[in-house]
Amino acid sequence: MAITDLTIVRKSLTGRPLSTGVTVASVAVAVALMLTLLSLRDSGRQAFERGTGNVHLLISAEPSPLVSVLNSVYYANPPSNALPMALVEELRTSQPLEWAIPTQLGDSWRGSPTLATTPEFFTRFEPEIGEPWGFAEGRVFEAPFEVVAGAEVAHAFGLTLGQQLYLTHGSSARNGSSVEGHVHKEFTFTVVGILDPTGSAHDRALFTSVESSWVLHAHDRRLAALGPDIELTTVDDLTDADRLVTGVYARVLTRPGRQASSQVQAVFNAMRADPRVTVAQPAEQVRRLFEIVSNIDEVFLGMAAAVLASSGVSILLVLWLTMELRRRQIAVLRVLGASRGRVFGLIVTEAAIIGVAGAAVGVALAWVGGAVVSGVLASRLGIVVEPTLGWRVVASVAASTVTLAALAGLAPAISAYRTSVARNLKPLG
Repeated sequence: MAITDLTIVRKSLTGRPLSTGVTVASVAVAVALMLTLLSLRDSGRQAFERGTGNVHLLISAEPSPLVSVLNSVYYANPPSNALPMALVEELRTSQPLEWAIPTQLGDSWRGSPTLATTPEFFTRFEPEIGEPWGFAEGRVFEAPFEVVAGAEVAHAFGLTLGQQLYLTHGSSARNGSSVEGHVHKEFTFTVVGILDPTGSAHDRALFTSVESSWVLHAHDRRLAALGPDIELTTVDDLTDADRLVTGVYARVLTRPGRQASSQVQAVFNAMRADPRVTVAQPAEQVRRLFEIVSNIDEVFLGMAAAVLASSGVSILLVLWLTMELRRRQIAVLRVLGASRGRVFGLIVTEAAIIGVAGAAVGVALAWVGGAVVSGVLASRLGIVVEPTLGWRVVASVAASTVTLAALAGLAPAISAYRTSVARNLKPLG
């Protein structure tokens, strides 16, 4: 049976499994790192843009616009400062706003943030432009102490309509144990709705009426002032000091069907001049955030390119170092009729196959790495990042890898090309 070039190459590679495996692994890691960074870069930006939706302005009392967006839209931390509802009403009437939806963060349930707001949050605000809220089950809250659950938190804890729960003041661990604050066991909340997934941070939150949140904290105030024998607090017991919000989702008046408005910048500038509030344009803050992150992306992409280049050097060194051990084999091939060009091609093919194997394993690792990163972002930030590996990107990286591997094989191939038949067929010893 005739021995083909591929058979010779396969025998050569499998004859030194350790060095071949290590070299393939180094190539695979570089390819996986490159593809993971490329796939997550664009999908990460798209995921962060989801959630800001059709909001033009975010009004808060946070120390900076970026902190305001991270806390009030992405639930990074409970906001540290609050605004009186009277100020919100003043801003609402003094500026040409289409709507201004108050929100309050500060309570949680089993580690999931609870956003207190109004029903307008579900009828006016769209977490993704053109994609309004949808309900998998149930309805919007209509009365105090009713809860609507985001898709992720409902799935994670198996929430069902009619289920009752207690909110925790502050944050709480995922297992339900309190980390700070206390559980509001005086007030029982009932799940009345479960939302469809939106692919945004809102999927991991629960939503209730802002009056319910005010009552919870007013009851704590009354307990401290009047003692444990007081009756349950109601809306009638609220004072102006209890009516606080941590953020306002606002949209400037625009023409029907249009997202942009010439008035947005004017209203933004007017509110920014008010020292009582911090005003942010969420989409702009996300863009600035990714400008910062993009610098880090470039560093990691540079590192991936360096690792890929070093894997090419590894291929060169492995093949070069094996040449001394294979010169007799090459001389035998020459005697059997193999030309110098054929021997040269065998070595280059061997290097290219290492590149092909490394690229194939690297693509598989990139899918796994993307899924892991996506899971971490979803569990910690509630950001749903769906890594996508377009065939053009995969093909480009794979082709570059194979080309680099083949180029790395040129020096060993030239050495094989120059191998002397007479000198290397001398009897051993």
